[in-house]
Amino acid sequence: MEEFLSEPPDCTRDMETWCGQVYRITGNEWLAASADWLVARPLRILLILLGAFLVRLLIRKLIDRLTRTPAGEPGSDSPGKLPALLRPLKERAPEMLGPVALERRRQRAQTIGSVLKSLTSFVVFGLAFVLILGELGINLAPILASAGIVGVAIGFGAQNLVRDFLSGIFMMLEDQYGVGDVVDVGEAIGTVESVGLRITTVRDLNGTVWYVRNGEVLRVGNFSQGYAVAVVDIPLGYDTDVTKATAVLEEVAKEAAEDASIRPDVLESPQVLGVENVTPEAIQFRLTTKVRPGRQWAVQRALRAEIMRALEREGFDPPLGRFFGPRPTS
Repeated sequence: MEEFLSEPPDCTRDMETWCGQVYRITGNEWLAASADWLVARPLRILLILLGAFLVRLLIRKLIDRLTRTPAGEPGSDSPGKLPALLRPLKERAPEMLGPVALERRRQRAQTIGSVLKSLTSFVVFGLAFVLILGELGINLAPILASAGIVGVAIGFGAQNLVRDFLSGIFMMLEDQYGVGDVVDVGEAIGTVESVGLRITTVRDLNGTVWYVRNGEVLRVGNFSQGYAVAVVDIPLGYDTDVTKATAVLEEVAKEAAEDASIRPDVLESPQVLGVENVTPEAIQFRLTTKVRPGRQWAVQRALRAEIMRALEREGFDPPLGRFFGPRPTS
């Protein structure tokens, strides 16, 4: 019996294995027989972890490079080029926003980049964990089944959170709105200040900040994409000469559109649509013009001021003037 125990294991005869190498160095039969657990498997696990960290680091560096916002030309107001990650995606940010467009692109790129980084960490470390369990000889089937059940339970319990994140991801990819846009998201109408995967921050005209969950946004009205239309309604009295009023409106609107204060914002010459509405109080004329996104309100105010001054010079009566009659003369 002692002779049988004293004989070295068969694996020590093969010098190309870990068992043979350990036995040759130490001469210890127990260490040689346990070489696979004490040396080989820990080394393979260490290599798996090292490889996972290196792969994750390289991918995160690549994502950082793709999401970096290139600077514009020195001394110019250009917001710079799109980050490399956003170039294949649709871009709706108007160039006129300048620094706001740069912030919009930076937040959009960083948010998409953070999603990609989280996904990379989950996939890389998940694969590493599975490989390590395989090295330890653990049966993965029960673990994967339990993980699936836990994932389903978490999905049902946090479905609102998952819906917010998924809505935020698609909103970012499609560029439905971004920093600097004026949007209508239902209860809140205002300027977008920040965009995240779960929450969008909107400040309305009264200065109130609204925190809108992305999953709760069923429809979005964006006033800042492509172009906008400035609509100006002018009410005049019932005794107004419609033909003369239309001619005056066309002339004044075209002259006002050439003013230096709004000329860069006007994309097309104003058009007088004629009588838009007739009410018990007045006849309402309407004119429209295509303008740069987000500038329709400033153009409307400028046109309205110039038109009202011109109509007053031409002697047109204001609404309800017929009820008061001429002023008594002294």
